[in-house]
Formats: sequence, structure tokens, C-alpha cells
Amino acid sequence: MVKHIVAFKLTGTDAERREVAEKFKAALLALPEQIDVLRSMEVGINENPAETWDLVLTAVVDTMADVEVYAKHPAHVAAAGLLAGHKGDRACVDYVIE
Repeated sequence: MVKHIVAFKLTGTDAERREVAEKFKAALLALPEQIDVLRSMEVGINENPAETWDLVLTAVVDTMADVEVYAKHPAHVAAAGLLAGHKGDRACVDYVIE
């Protein structure tokens, strides 16, 4: 199994960033029902005002190839489109769960 972890730093006012993060979270949490290779999805919105990253997601798939299937799936592409105009930085780590 593979864990796909992505953190996002959004742009805009605090209120704009929070609104975008909430919409993005809802779209991401709907993905396991739409993408067969996606075993689970967890999404967290940062609550610590001392930190500057806004949102993190953890997805679990069976193989590294499934990460690409997930990334290219139309439902994921649509969810990612919700970040348009607000996506600042992105960091990603994919690793095998042993």
C-alpha cells in the first residue's frame, strides 16, 4: 500500500483561504466513492494560527501506479480545480506502507 500525503499553502485573505479549504476538503472526501483505486482519504484543515500551511490530505492506494490513476481521474482533477486562483505552495510525499 502507498500513502500519498500532500500539504497546501493557499493564497488570499484568511476568510478566502478557509472557504476554499472547506470546499476542497468536501470534494476530496467524496473521492473514495468515485475513484476505485482510492482506499481512503483523510483531510485536515490547519487550526493552528502559528502555522502557515492551510490543508493536508492523506490518501491510501495499493500501488505507486494507482497514485497516477488517482491524480488523473476526472473527479480528482475537478476537485483540484477548486484551488484555482488560491494555490500557493504544495508539498507531496508518497511512500510505501510496510
